[in-house]
Amino acid sequence: MDVMILAGGLSHERDVSLRSGRRVLDSLRDLGDSVILHDVDSDLIPALRAGGVDVVWPIVHGASGEDGSLQGLLELLGVPYVGTDAKSSRVAWVKPVAKAVLARAGIATPEFVTLPQSLFREAGAEQVLTAIADHFGLPVVVKPARGGSALGVTLVTRKEDLAHALVHCFAYGDIALIERAVTGTEVAVAVLGEGDTARALPGVEIVCDGPYDYDARYNPGRVEYFAPARLSVERADAVAQAALATHRELGLRDLSRIDVILAEDGTVNVLDINVAPGLTEVSLFPQAVAAAGLDLGQLYREILAGAAARGAA
Repeated sequence: MDVMILAGGLSHERDVSLRSGRRVLDSLRDLGDSVILHDVDSDLIPALRAGGVDVVWPIVHGASGEDGSLQGLLELLGVPYVGTDAKSSRVAWVKPVAKAVLARAGIATPEFVTLPQSLFREAGAEQVLTAIADHFGLPVVVKPARGGSALGVTLVTRKEDLAHALVHCFAYGDIALIERAVTGTEVAVAVLGEGDTARALPGVEIVCDGPYDYDARYNPGRVEYFAPARLSVERADAVAQAALATHRELGLRDLSRIDVILAEDGTVNVLDINVAPGLTEVSLFPQAVAAAGLDLGQLYREILAGAAARGAA
């Protein structure tokens, strides 16, 4: 196959995207495929129109890569690509919408509220902060309604820190999602395929010294991973089923990563959905592939072949 990997873009996650793209490129070139790495820039459409590309793999993190925009462009151009389609990507990207869809389907996700930055000015910041603390209690998690890589995310354990957490959140978007913090075992589950044929790989347990933030995710040393997660067979299956249900309910395809918290009572709370999971040397998706005993490069080739066949059909 002649493959184009799209990586980079202009979001806060550009560096992670480039690292992911290069890792996939190296894995595929080791198998002898013709692979090029391309940024999302003014040369992209002419390069695609020129032909010679069998399939595109968008590995662009952040807004344009995960909100359906890039997928929509590829659909306009009639180019086969890896990953979730534009419509489902838009739903998964907006966290409050995705959480509402999951809750309606009976999939557990922490209670939440979304508040725009403008409301704090209009209704009085102190009054809104008090209402949040009174309703949810503490701790709560404050995060942007759109985004990834834990950018703008804060675990708040004291009311006096809530305002600062919201300021930090609004640096990455104008709508904050505040959700009740849940405790338990944090597990990331990689899912492959689509619909009824989708399958979950072994979960990766995350044990972090402090918050599992951007620095912890992409700079080795602060996090210990266990792949597969240290769970009983029954609990591991419950985590896998929750991830599969999420993947299917949101219409995801090819690959995704579903992040959950397994509570002490066995409830699996879905925290986050990733339609373009990180594929760097320290990312969770490759760890799950290794735990499943699969060859990473061969798996990537199979994913690309499936996308190319879908486009041809």
